[in-house]
Amino acid sequence: MQINKAEFKCSSERISQVPKDALKDIAFIGRSNVGKSSLINMLTGRQGLAKVSGTPGKTRLINHFLIDNAWYLVDLPGYGFAKVPKAEKERWAKLMESYFQEEADRITTGVLIVDIRHKPTANDLTMHDWFRQTGCPEIVVANKLDKLKKREIESNLLTIRETLELDESVKLIPFSAEKGEGKQELLDLI
Repeated sequence: MQINKAEFKCSSERISQVPKDALKDIAFIGRSNVGKSSLINMLTGRQGLAKVSGTPGKTRLINHFLIDNAWYLVDLPGYGFAKVPKAEKERWAKLMESYFQEEADRITTGVLIVDIRHKPTANDLTMHDWFRQTGCPEIVVANKLDKLKKREIESNLLTIRETLELDESVKLIPFSAEKGEGKQELLDLI
């Protein structure tokens, strides 16, 4: 697959604001500062489509991007570390929980983004369990591949697969949002 057109549709701070049309969502989720926005920009070929920041917690709303007028790429707020007040983190958590509960039938695929350099977090495990329990197809993207030495890649991928207890049906894609490695494989799976 190739993305020909990607445009910002809307940002939602409440579930009532998400698009209510018949198009399906592909949800991108991961911890704060894992590179979701950079990955989305690389995938769509549009730098600046998703706002990027070196500070964790830049994505604070549910952002829908219309792809080829056929489906939505959904950029969700990151979980875990972010220098924001506790009340703001709780608001994000409630927003995402509402999205996954109330919009579950719209989500055709979940893209869980983890950092290839680190063992998946407890929050990564929680998200993976949600996909597994609901039966929602899941793709795990191990981002920041360019930050590893070649000899570290296989063992880090194995750690991710073992920690998340991924069976063979779940694709694990090594990815570099900076260099584009893994882009075509991810697009083909979507």
